[in-house]
Amino acid sequence: MVYIAVDLGGTNIRVARCNAEGQILARVGYPTRAEEGVEAVIARIIHAIQEVWPADEPVEAMGVGVPGPLDPHTGVVLTAPNLGWENVPLADRLRDQFHVPCFVGNDANLAALGEWQYGAGRGHKHMVYLTISTGIGGGVITHGVLLEGAHGLGAELGHIVVEAKEGPRCGCGQIGCLEAVASGTAIARMAQEAWARGDPVPWPDPSGVTAKDVAEAAARGDPIAGAIMDRAAFYLGVGIATFWHIFNPTLIILGGGVMKAGDWFLEKIRTYARERAMTLAYVTPIVRTALGDHVGLLGALAYARMRCAQGSPA
Repeated sequence: MVYIAVDLGGTNIRVARCNAEGQILARVGYPTRAEEGVEAVIARIIHAIQEVWPADEPVEAMGVGVPGPLDPHTGVVLTAPNLGWENVPLADRLRDQFHVPCFVGNDANLAALGEWQYGAGRGHKHMVYLTISTGIGGGVITHGVLLEGAHGLGAELGHIVVEAKEGPRCGCGQIGCLEAVASGTAIARMAQEAWARGDPVPWPDPSGVTAKDVAEAAARGDPIAGAIMDRAAFYLGVGIATFWHIFNPTLIILGGGVMKAGDWFLEKIRTYARERAMTLAYVTPIVRTALGDHVGLLGALAYARMRCAQGSPA
């Protein structure tokens, strides 16, 4: 028996055929091109699924990870700012097309589930996953169960407030969210602000600077870039200490493009988190994702398997 896993992002659509053991048997990817509209993106997802659909083996179910708040019970994407979607019945559309159960979940929640089932979180009943990329998302496993909340909207870890009074405005509309001060977007914004102040920045054109550019300059020893990355690490440490206190996990897993900065950045985060732990009893290992770019697909697989096991309506 095989499963179809879909990782829908603002930039790329990734689709795979997988077995229950977490092996990716076939995989394709396409640009999302969200600017073309909902119907064009759904058509692209359907085409990608058709490419990996098995010729002679039944599909047990499909799992789909989507960025943004959604209702996992109905499979309706409530809002996905990176896609420009609102109230899109994605599960129904895919179920009607392929006639197999389809389960839609928040991409960061699913990534947490994937790491727990197949990656660095194996063997842990209590863990927190945080993805630090364009935005910041998260997922929580507690007592061996994915925490989704009453309406499937739980574990929005990137939107805890860490700078309530004078923090920058987040993409969600609130002030001082962790995402607004420590995401890849935030790092790029801080670089542009440094240029606007007249700081001696190492990038001549701030309009195209990325978090990767800033991290690479920091690794070379540039003091402005180093200060920006240090600020992001500080707030990530504050956030992780908060998660330690709330969830009491045995492991913190960090993923996303910003974590490719290097070991020096991870060590800064660990240091700041330890400094803010109420007691050392809360302190647990902070590690990188073990699944890398496969985390979204394997998370979608794990979610489909979980919902099938629960007997959840498709």
